[in-house]
Amino acid sequence: MARMHTRRRGSSGSDKPAADEPPEWSDVDDEAIEERVVELAEQGHDPSQIGMKLRDEGVKGTPIPDVKLATGKKVTEILEEHDATADLPEDLRNLMERAVRLREHMEENPQDHQNKRALQNTESKVRRLADYYRGDELDEDFTYSYDDAKERLE
Repeated sequence: MARMHTRRRGSSGSDKPAADEPPEWSDVDDEAIEERVVELAEQGHDPSQIGMKLRDEGVKGTPIPDVKLATGKKVTEILEEHDATADLPEDLRNLMERAVRLREHMEENPQDHQNKRALQNTESKVRRLADYYRGDELDEDFTYSYDDAKERLE
């Protein structure tokens, strides 16, 4: 098991139910779901937020518990088809936001050694994730820097 930055073990989460088709009460057609996904993305929602909104609010009042079961495509695949993807992958963007917040905190509180370590760990994760995405969803010459992250997140 790969542990990242602590000695603790990861906590196992719950598994999704092993269903291979959407429940019969959720019978919205694929096109309506795809339209709603693109609409939510244009309002500035991330893929994970879109999934939660569809689960909670649904399309035309009918909840969509699992977009992939209902349409056969993940939320990110639907967004790619409609050219509505964000410039940064969601997980990388969230880590960069955290790193920027920590860096600003460190500038105000230089004695906060615990957060200094948290910043180092977060920036390590950003670099590792950037290596994963480089060339595919990021430019070949992408390198993480605080100034670049601050600029991209504005």
